[in-house]
Amino acid sequence: MASALAARMGFNSLMRKQARSFNVRICTMESDMEFSCEVKWKGKDLFDLVCRTLGLRETWFFGLQYDIKDTVAWLKMEKKVLDQEVPKEEPITLHFLAKFYPENAEEELVQDITQHLFFLQVKKKILEEEIHCPPEASVLLASYAVHAKYGDYDPNVHKPGFLAEEELLPKRVINLYQMTAEMWEERITACYAEHRGRTRDEAEMEYLKIAQDLDMYGVNYFLIRNKKGTDLLLGVDALGLHIYEPDNKLTPKCSFPWNEIRNISYSDKEFTIKPLDKKTNVFKFNSSRLRVNKLILQLCIGNHDLFMRRRRVDSLEVQQMKAQAREERARKQVERQHLQREKQLREEAERARDELERRLIQLQDEAHMANEALLRSEQTADLLAEKAQIAEEEAKLLAQKAAEAETEMQRIKVTAIRSQEERRLMEQKMLEAEMLALKMAEESERRAKEAEQLKQDLQEAKESERRAKHKLLEITSRAVYASPGLPPDSMPPDLSFSRENLSFDFKDTDMKRLSMEIEKEKVEYMEKSKHLQEQLNELKTEIESLKLKERETPLDIIHNQNTEQGTSKHSNFKKLTLQSTKSRVAFFEEL
Repeated sequence: MASALAARMGFNSLMRKQARSFNVRICTMESDMEFSCEVKWKGKDLFDLVCRTLGLRETWFFGLQYDIKDTVAWLKMEKKVLDQEVPKEEPITLHFLAKFYPENAEEELVQDITQHLFFLQVKKKILEEEIHCPPEASVLLASYAVHAKYGDYDPNVHKPGFLAEEELLPKRVINLYQMTAEMWEERITACYAEHRGRTRDEAEMEYLKIAQDLDMYGVNYFLIRNKKGTDLLLGVDALGLHIYEPDNKLTPKCSFPWNEIRNISYSDKEFTIKPLDKKTNVFKFNSSRLRVNKLILQLCIGNHDLFMRRRRVDSLEVQQMKAQAREERARKQVERQHLQREKQLREEAERARDELERRLIQLQDEAHMANEALLRSEQTADLLAEKAQIAEEEAKLLAQKAAEAETEMQRIKVTAIRSQEERRLMEQKMLEAEMLALKMAEESERRAKEAEQLKQDLQEAKESERRAKHKLLEITSRAVYASPGLPPDSMPPDLSFSRENLSFDFKDTDMKRLSMEIEKEKVEYMEKSKHLQEQLNELKTEIESLKLKERETPLDIIHNQNTEQGTSKHSNFKKLTLQSTKSRVAFFEEL
């Protein structure tokens, strides 16, 4: 059966070579691409085609990876694609990934596309827990990932629940705390809101600057054995080779920087490393398979070349790329400043419009109130006029009654002489009549005064009505001038954001000013680092009380111990490399 399978695979390989082309699917971190390749193409031909398609010039960080049995391999550049152990079925599936990592992402990554591809790959490794990330750093990294996707935080747009479908935290971190999805979103959003004003590229770079300080960032691990047969882990990264215990991928037991290594070779499963110090013995280790040794050697050569390249003067190509990147960043900075200025002008215009609308509504309310006051004044004037008329009629009636009483008194006086008794009675009646007449006269006078007062009130009401009409006329004229038909210079009709308005000429003074700003940013770096550490400590303090200690993984425990001891990735590397190479080799062999 094995011979039949080998014969069939050989037949398929032969048929593929006889064909003029073959199909390849390239899987990137964002999308998949398919190419039709010629049979004679080497790995470099295919790799260059992918890089040109992506617009990528920093090709030295990347490679084409494929799965082979229970491990992975990288496509060799100098060898034909079909002569390598790539998958036999078409289309051939290859993964375009970062093969080597920079020591300092901010200084080494020039192109935006390079930075974006690294961001996506590192984010994926953190979420899949291939890179151990403490909880507080996971929250901060998630906030930068959200900013890179959604832009500036806007509470009117980014309402609670907008991150419900996003995968932002490793499952290990989520399970480690008694926190709901809403609680995690609240903390991520609080950090996200602080990043306002950053572009997508800046948010991705901040993500990489935090991630590159994680202990497992950029490290490829391989299971090895020393001369004693002790199981160990070999870590290969941008700084050198590191030896770990199998259950601790965070803290290496010893390290060998690339500048201390003279030669690396392997024979079958045995790997040999010769230190730069010739007095120091070579140290050897064994790996599980020959194929793993080939992979280790590829990574060592590539990382060593990049290590030495960083410490030499940049090539003309890299200098040109960095100059173009600086010009592009300067152009984007100026463009962003102009956009912010236009946005500010638009916001000011909108605020002015809102203020005018508010003032117009206020004037309309005042006019409405004045109309109501005028209506009430007219009603009051009509009522007072009616009361005055009634008072005049009552006064006339009282005057008529007083005249009748006077007539009756005269008649009584004429008839009073008839008798003394009658006179006495008549005198009494006359006295009563006089008192009644006096009362009626007083009442008549009072009614007359009341009528006069009502006339005065009526006059005042008419005067109030006249003033109310004058005020209404004044308010109406003011409302006309404050109406939405504003003069052209009060509020711009529609601000244009077309790219024609964003073309600028760079002068020497502009470049000098931008250079000074860049220097200023470098000076502020230490303050930002301090702020970042404070932010991480604050996040850790907030969620520490909700941690479930029994769910901590061994790497979590090791990370906490390192934090308590003040041990970081860089400080530990520096400490280990202070020892002599000879003592480190001896230590490795004694493990």
